[in-house]
Amino acid sequence: MRIHLINPNTTSGMTETIRNAGITIAAADTRITASQPVSGPVSIEGHFDEAISAVGVLDEILRLDQETDQPDAYVLACFGDPGLLAAREATRAPVIGIAEAAFHMATLISTRFSVVTTLGRTVIIAEHLLDQYGFRHHCRRVRAAEIPVLDLEDDSDSALEKIIEEGIRARDEDGIGAIVLGCGGMANLTDTISREVGLPVVEGVTAAVKLAEALVGLKLATSKVGDLAFPRPKPFTGNYAHLSDLDLNRRNS
Repeated sequence: MRIHLINPNTTSGMTETIRNAGITIAAADTRITASQPVSGPVSIEGHFDEAISAVGVLDEILRLDQETDQPDAYVLACFGDPGLLAAREATRAPVIGIAEAAFHMATLISTRFSVVTTLGRTVIIAEHLLDQYGFRHHCRRVRAAEIPVLDLEDDSDSALEKIIEEGIRARDEDGIGAIVLGCGGMANLTDTISREVGLPVVEGVTAAVKLAEALVGLKLATSKVGDLAFPRPKPFTGNYAHLSDLDLNRRNS
């Protein structure tokens, strides 16, 4: 089984963090690979960044799906799940966003959870996802540690301290049973945060890898009936003219 992790930003250090987290949690016979788009933002901290990064995510899936050794499943390793439904249109393979995966897992071990994310402006994005996925009533609060995403790479000790402090406040104030980490760049921090906060901590990259293994093991692929059917062929212009001739139905059913 091959599961491919896509870091939607272009920071290679974060891609390596995500890849290592996937390797650590995956079953012995699961092969984890990872990549990032060639072009796009170095971090994703708002709607604009997400919109740009979604194109890069699709480019990666379209490229990888044409390989002889196609991935059996994809994980989108950004908590905004950028381009998730478009990615599912583009491939038969299961595509799992880390926010959706983390929310699902948290509800299996607790009746209430809080999310600890990076910047305050991304709180609203996470709240929108909770509504979209139907988990809003399970989440007591989305909290921001007020750290730029790249601080997880460049100032990791300080970033970790702030996440732990916010996790302790969530534990003491929110009446919760678990914490969800709201950034793919936190993929290597789960054990430390859980130990310091004293609650189960769910991190989306690792949660998504295990869900991907389950879907592949169950031989479940993305439905190609309805809105997740392959995109209708049509001419594309300008920078996307190459998509006009792309055979999106190339993956065997």
